[in-house]
Amino acid sequence: MNDGDQSAPLAPQRRSEILTQVESSGSVRVSDLVLRFGVSDMTIRRDISALATEGLITRVHGGAIPVTHSAHEPAFAAKAGLQSAAKRAIAREAVSLVSEGESVALASGSTCHQVARELLGIRDLTVVTNSVPAAALFSENPREDRTLLVTGGERTPSAALAGPIADATITG
Repeated sequence: MNDGDQSAPLAPQRRSEILTQVESSGSVRVSDLVLRFGVSDMTIRRDISALATEGLITRVHGGAIPVTHSAHEPAFAAKAGLQSAAKRAIAREAVSLVSEGESVALASGSTCHQVARELLGIRDLTVVTNSVPAAALFSENPREDRTLLVTGGERTPSAALAGPIADATITG
């Protein structure tokens, strides 16, 4: 059990797998995760604490269980590092459907943020978004041939802009 072991998954990979296992089986045990990942119990406890802090799981003695209140919305940062390879693949596929001169509506969320990253290379593009991180990304990478429209509204924990102002912006 060597945390420096090159074959052990990195923290974002472990946390993604921990979250997946909690969602699929309803719980995880620290002792099982130590064996599965080949890292120390303290490393697993830190992973569980980080996921719990972000509101993705509930920490319990010896492990973790799913969050019991379904109305909770996890923070953008909590999900940004999870399943990153899959998000990149989805983003590449989505952007392959976009051509120069088109307009796209981009929702909030970490997968859509990855789509925004991929869209940076498209010329003559109009982007409408309610995503604070996507708007920031486009603002930090300005282009004269790109138009960025941000909905406005109240910021949610997932870094989306929502509410009556956002609705009015979209419906016009």
